[in-house]
Amino acid sequence: MVNSTSRIIIETVVKKTLSDIKDSPERSIRNLVDMALHFSNGRFQHSFFEVAQTMLQNENSPYYGLIEDTVCHVDSERILHFGMNLGYNGCTLGAKVIREIEAKENYNIPWMVTLKLDVWNFYLHLQEYQTTILQGEEIGIYTWMLLPTGTPEKLLSLVREHSDSAFVLFCTPDDITPPFMDSVSEINNLMLVIRYEEATEEVCERLRKAKMLYSVYYCYNDADEKYITEGDLFYSTQQLHPVFTVLLAEPECSDVVREHVYDEVQQARNHQLFQTIAWEFTCDSNLIDSVISSDSCVAVFDSDGYLITSKESNTDGAFNLLRNNLSHILKLAFPKHNTEENMV
Repeated sequence: MVNSTSRIIIETVVKKTLSDIKDSPERSIRNLVDMALHFSNGRFQHSFFEVAQTMLQNENSPYYGLIEDTVCHVDSERILHFGMNLGYNGCTLGAKVIREIEAKENYNIPWMVTLKLDVWNFYLHLQEYQTTILQGEEIGIYTWMLLPTGTPEKLLSLVREHSDSAFVLFCTPDDITPPFMDSVSEINNLMLVIRYEEATEEVCERLRKAKMLYSVYYCYNDADEKYITEGDLFYSTQQLHPVFTVLLAEPECSDVVREHVYDEVQQARNHQLFQTIAWEFTCDSNLIDSVISSDSCVAVFDSDGYLITSKESNTDGAFNLLRNNLSHILKLAFPKHNTEENMV
């Protein structure tokens, strides 16, 4: 992607704000959000900055502390590169491309794609995955969630190759070895998300010292309902200074518990209860997609390349990204039933 004039201007403003936040965090953050709201013309951007502006009217918001802490303890180039890829490429330019293609070709395009990856199978099909990212960027997808089994270091070539996209790599504490830290040290379009368990605290301390951008995640089931809905999980994770605390429902988790958990996630954000942003992986991804376009859809591919729908795993080869073009798969899987598309 060639840097446009608008991106260069936005980068310049964001760089200055990142510097100013260290001296005057509240005023700098409010000024940036006010300016962004004034100039935002897309549906997602306007909705996001309206919410942010309202939330930041609370002078005691823990999000001020979160932003200041992140700016002071994460390398500014990481914040800038990842943030621009996610916010500008993905949710601004990418969102515009998504809406245009959806209206023209009458199928739904997700704002992000999740890839469950077996690292050895990935290595055998590296070229196909490289092609998939290129195909996604062509239709406006610039955000990629990578959920590996095996050594995640082998996935980093994919991240390096596609510097216009934002990648989120889910890891266990055991994955964060010194060689892995060395490998990710020069990659700025990546956020690590570490599984929350006993060893996570020590790992987060190392990531913080290395000025890495990181979050944590927690896999929940019915037995975890009280731990989450009473706020104990978020109270604990915020001590590790993650940007996000991401919740992933286990397959056996009941729909009722998922609903209760998402209610708590929304309450935690709306009332700004913690110095970490609560995020329910599936529900919030759907929420963003419904704002970007009129219909929401979630695209998750398993380790063999097959699209997983919310109902079942479709083993038809037509839905396999190792065999077919990504846009072709999405056309088959997510046709629009309502041909009217709001292009605002």
